[in-house]
Amino acid sequence: MLLKDFYKVLESSKEEETFITKIYIEKSHSLYSGHFPDRPVTPGVILMHLFKEEAERRTSQNLGLIKASNVKFMAVVDPNTSDEVILETQITEEEGITKVKGIAKQNNALALKFNALYKAV
Repeated sequence: MLLKDFYKVLESSKEEETFITKIYIEKSHSLYSGHFPDRPVTPGVILMHLFKEEAERRTSQNLGLIKASNVKFMAVVDPNTSDEVILETQITEEEGITKVKGIAKQNNALALKFNALYKAV
C-alpha cells in the first residue's frame, strides 16, 4: 500500500467482467493537510494508484506501470463530500501484460477514467 491508512476496502464484488470495489477514504489522513489544507482534494495520481493496488489484489502480483492512456479526470474527489469511492475495474492478462480499464466514482459522479498496462515486477 502506497499510503499507510489512506483507505480500506469496504465491499468488493464482480459483475460480469467488471470488479466493483467500494473503498473508504480516511479524510483525516495527512495527505490532505498538504493537498490542500482548506480544500482537500484526492490527487489524481493517488486515484490511479488505487487501480494498480486493485489489480495487484486480483492478480496476486506486484505490478509496475508500463503505460497509462486515455487518462481523464472528470471531477474532484473531495473527502469532505463523501468518504466513499467506487472503483470499477476490468482486468485482463495477455502475454505477461496486465491490462486495466478503470473508472472511479464519488457520489455517482465520474471522477476518473483511464486505461493502463502493467507488468509483473
